[in-house]
Amino acid sequence: METIAGLFSATFGVLSDRFWALLNMPFDSGGRLYWLYLCSGVLFAYGVYYRYSKSTTATEPRTFGSFLRFLMPKAVWGHPSAWLDLRFFLVHQFTGKLLYVGLTGATIAVVFHWVTGGTSLVGVIIGSELPGFWDILISLAYMFVVIAFTDFAAFYIHYLQHKIPLLWEFHKVHHSPEVMHPISNFREHPFDNVVYALGIGSVYGIVLGSVNVFLGYLPNMPSVLGIPVLIFLFNIGGYHLRHSHIWLRWPGRWSMVFPSPAHHHVHHSCHPDHLDKNFAFLFPLWDVLFRTYEMPEDNKDVKFGIYGVEESEYTSVWKLYFIPFRNIFNKIKTGKSLTVNEEPRQDKAPARVDP
Repeated sequence: METIAGLFSATFGVLSDRFWALLNMPFDSGGRLYWLYLCSGVLFAYGVYYRYSKSTTATEPRTFGSFLRFLMPKAVWGHPSAWLDLRFFLVHQFTGKLLYVGLTGATIAVVFHWVTGGTSLVGVIIGSELPGFWDILISLAYMFVVIAFTDFAAFYIHYLQHKIPLLWEFHKVHHSPEVMHPISNFREHPFDNVVYALGIGSVYGIVLGSVNVFLGYLPNMPSVLGIPVLIFLFNIGGYHLRHSHIWLRWPGRWSMVFPSPAHHHVHHSCHPDHLDKNFAFLFPLWDVLFRTYEMPEDNKDVKFGIYGVEESEYTSVWKLYFIPFRNIFNKIKTGKSLTVNEEPRQDKAPARVDP
C-alpha cells in the first residue's frame, strides 16, 4: 500500500507541476508562448495587414475590427482542425512535452559524462576568469557553435523524418493541420519528441563535453531574459507566424539568412514544388547548402495539409496518437519498406486562407 501511495503521490506531483507550468507559459521567457513573443507576432501581423490594406485588392477600410478579422479569420478559427490543435495541445503538455523535456536533459547529461570521461554536468564550472574582451569573444563563439551544431542536428533529423517512412508516419501528424495557427506548432507526435530529444540531446552533450574538455569550463552565452541572444531573436522575429495563415517573407536574399515565417509555410505546403523543402529551423543556410531551399515570391500556391488526401482522417486527439501505429502495422503486414520512401510525403489541404 505504501508503494502504491508513493507512486500515486509522485504521479500527482508531476501532473501538478505540468499544470502550473502550463498556466505559467505566458510568463516563461524560455517557452514559445511567452507574452513578448506573442506580442511581437501580432506586431509583425499588423505590418502585413497594413501593407495589404493599402493595396488595390483590399475590400474594407483599415480599422481595429478589420485587423482582428485579418488576424483571426473565421476560415481558420471556425475550422475543426484549429480546435483539434487546441485540444491536442492541452493533452500533449502532459505526454509528449513532458517526455521531451525529461529525455533531452537525461541524454545531454549522459553524453556529456561520456565525452568528458566522467565529469558530471551538474557540477561543471560555468563562467570565466578571462579579461572582459576575450570572455565576450569566447562567449559569442560558444553561442554560435552550440546553436549551429544543434540546429544542424535538428535540420538533419527533420530531413530524415520526411525521407524514412517509419519516421514520416509519426511526423505526418505535424503536417496534418488543414489550417494553421500558432498552437498548430504543438501538434507533434510523442515519438517525434523522442527522436528530437535523443538526436539533439546527444549533439548538445557532445558539444558541451568537447568545450568543457578544451577550455576546462563552459562559457556563459550572451543572453536576453535568460535565454541565448540568437534564440531570443528567433522567438521575437515573427516566430508565431510560422504556423499561421499570415504570409511574411523577408525581402531579397535575406530569407536565406534569417528564418522568415514564409520559409516554414513553404515547408508545410502540399504544392508539388514545395514537397520536402525548407527543413531548417534557425539557419535557412542549411537548406541553401543542401539544395532544399524554396522561396516563392508570394503564397498563391501555398496550401496546408497532406499531399494527395482529400479528407483528413486526423480528426481527434486519439487518432493523432494512434494512426501512425496503425499505418506502420499495415505496412509491415503488407511487406512494404519502412526504410525507403517512394511516396510523396505531404498532404493536400483546402484552399489557402486569404486576408
